[in-house]
Amino acid sequence: MKLLAIETATEACSAALYIDGGIEQRFKIAPREHGSLILGMIDQLMAEAQLSAVQLDAIAYGRGPGSFIGVRIAAGVTQGIAFGAELPVVPVSTLAAIAQGSRHDDLLVAIDARMGEVYWGQYSRSPATGTVYERAPERLLLPDEVLVMESTAAWVGVGTGWQTYRASLLRRLPFVTQIDDNHYPKAESTAVLAAELYRQGRVVSADQVIPVYLRDRVAEKPAK
Repeated sequence: MKLLAIETATEACSAALYIDGGIEQRFKIAPREHGSLILGMIDQLMAEAQLSAVQLDAIAYGRGPGSFIGVRIAAGVTQGIAFGAELPVVPVSTLAAIAQGSRHDDLLVAIDARMGEVYWGQYSRSPATGTVYERAPERLLLPDEVLVMESTAAWVGVGTGWQTYRASLLRRLPFVTQIDDNHYPKAESTAVLAAELYRQGRVVSADQVIPVYLRDRVAEKPAK
């Protein structure tokens, strides 16, 4: 299986090439530089592997939630490559990619969504596949509104939302004792999740590639 994965939904920009279980990645923390970096990362990976897009089985992208512009970049680049090479596409949640990149098994993922809110997800790792699965639907919430299915010491907090809203989240979830608040999504994690989804046939066509924002109004003007 050969998959190209793209993740640009947060401050981190990355691309990864998955070939039969092996992964090569390009990764950089570069806010506002994703548009100028991602195509170069893809070209490097493909050139080093001596592959063209038509030799891929599919292309995966971090579908969000995350930065409005970042999610649009991933969707746009993915759609262009998929149309040109007639490839199926595997959408992968950015929250799930963050969870997948952690070494822990039960994750409470929070991305700073600005406007005083967090993108929130709950994941556990499957012993059978090693990949994470969703425990509850991802949501956009105020830090004081987050909740979990079970209040146990197994949960670990990951993501930038824990850095920005640590105090509020811990007031709500005092049983969380381990936190990694400097954890970003990486395309290598997107690729691992995409490979499993591809095996399950969970793919879409290029014209079905859409960003997922979770916020109905991605931009709004202050009321006068």
